[in-house]
Amino acid sequence: MVQTQQPNRPGNRAMDALRPVAIELNPLKWAEGSVMIEFGDTRVLVAASVEARVPPWRRDSGAGWMTAEYSMLPRSTSTRNQREVSRGKVSGRTAEIQRLIGRSMRAAVDLKLMPDRTLMIDCDVIQADGGTRTASITGAYVATALALARLLLRGDIKSWPLTEQVAAVSVGIVDGQPVLDLEYVEDQGAEVDMNVVATASQQLIEIQGTAEGATFSRSELDRLVDLALAGIDQLAVLQRQVLEPTMAEVKAVLSRGNRKPAEPKDEAELWGRPK
Repeated sequence: MVQTQQPNRPGNRAMDALRPVAIELNPLKWAEGSVMIEFGDTRVLVAASVEARVPPWRRDSGAGWMTAEYSMLPRSTSTRNQREVSRGKVSGRTAEIQRLIGRSMRAAVDLKLMPDRTLMIDCDVIQADGGTRTASITGAYVATALALARLLLRGDIKSWPLTEQVAAVSVGIVDGQPVLDLEYVEDQGAEVDMNVVATASQQLIEIQGTAEGATFSRSELDRLVDLALAGIDQLAVLQRQVLEPTMAEVKAVLSRGNRKPAEPKDEAELWGRPK
């Protein structure tokens, strides 16, 4: 792909800059964990709900389960979209995104440490301006951590199931240049559009990439992945910041649980010898 002049990005963002990202904790009263996550004008409400059951095929396995649902409000876009429930079926795009979110989060959780429970992630797009699936995944990690912390703090689980920190971001090639975190207008005109899911330790979970009207080289692929991983590193820092108070409580509980039981004392020593 031929390199051309540097594109003029909305808001004059640098090629390697994320949009402003904000994560609000627990906007929902009843969910075990919830967040409102914003990437620029994209806003997604994510809820993590715990159910004391697993799918029939998962019973007697000694492990829990985790899955996701995704939907867009009718006016989350510039023109109204019909609700999928009104059409009587889930679109192929929705089904694919739901599976992506579920796969991404299962890569971060040891399901054996939450036996006989299902963690359901609901991602509802309030406003869409590009990157709704990657915002959903980044928010889902935080909502999951909040939900699991609640289970641990009330004694429903004994160990900490989260094994990885997960985030996701979009990258693409616009006017011949690799760019990070595409807005909708950029996504529409991109020669290459890609979504990358990875851990905070830079381990890849999934890459979805498509060229439009042209091909792209292996070196361009590598540049896009490097750009995405740099963005995911920034998102991981934000996730840790908003979860810091919660994780401090989790560590305190785990620390108490790991203490060795005190040696039993002789009753005479406990109460003192009679005088």
